[in-house]
Amino acid sequence: MLSRVANNLIWLDRYMERGNGILSLLKVNFYANQDSPELFSWTPIIKNFTTSENEFYTEDAVECIDFMVFNLSNSNSILNIVTKARENARSVQEHISRELWLCINNYYLYLTKKDLPKRLREEDPVEFLEDLRKHHLIYNGTFDVTQERGPSYYFMNVGKFLERVIQISDFTALKLIEIGKTSDSLEQSFYWKNLLLSVGGYQYYLKTHKSTFNEEHIIRMVFQDKLFPRSVYYCVNKLNRQINQLIEANELEKNNLEFLLGKLESDIKYTSIESINAQGLNNFINDIKEDVRNISMNINSVYFSHIN
Repeated sequence: MLSRVANNLIWLDRYMERGNGILSLLKVNFYANQDSPELFSWTPIIKNFTTSENEFYTEDAVECIDFMVFNLSNSNSILNIVTKARENARSVQEHISRELWLCINNYYLYLTKKDLPKRLREEDPVEFLEDLRKHHLIYNGTFDVTQERGPSYYFMNVGKFLERVIQISDFTALKLIEIGKTSDSLEQSFYWKNLLLSVGGYQYYLKTHKSTFNEEHIIRMVFQDKLFPRSVYYCVNKLNRQINQLIEANELEKNNLEFLLGKLESDIKYTSIESINAQGLNNFINDIKEDVRNISMNINSVYFSHIN
């Protein structure tokens, strides 16, 4: 497989995973902002997903959602993300299922309807966001049941799980900033709950612990849980499997990848809560993100020098 094709497949799923995460964050923050605007501002979300060249400020929920969904000057707007995903999908149509291409193309056509911004202003913003999220759910389901299990499937999953690890880390770091601003345990529990909702782990947490929001339990679940599909450990484990499949298919050379992935997986799995607390959760997150960047760069350097 040519390096350009592999790169486009990876980024196709990275963009779609990113869009889904941003929509989830917007929906959760909308609910929280309605109840406690003094705790759940829109500013941190805007700052986290925009560049300094495109500074934008608002505390109006609809204005923020409009900016995060439609604004073309925001590189991480949903419209820009889906446009990039569609461009990647178009360039690799022979490597993905027809159903998957149609799914992405239909999403793009839906986003570019002229009356869609008007819907946001006139209807319930949560319903609007949910309608967009359904396109991501359809995409994930279509990918799962129509894409043949081969190099294309594995490269796309590499993109998905790379993006998901970074996203979970960023969402947690975002909440840690807010948690660090207050010593009120009730306010801190609101932020932890908000994090669980943002990563889709709220119900699973309640089923598992049936208790108030305990910081150590949440850290274990978000970073080390083997069953939660958005835990960092689960994603790194899946990433490891996809890369091993590519190595077995001679689409990747071993090089240093297996070591880097094995080390990261082991570090996450076996690091105790006491050790995380000793080094600081932010430092733990930064180490994970740095390891993921190294893995991503290693994939690029190995793969792009291995053109066949």
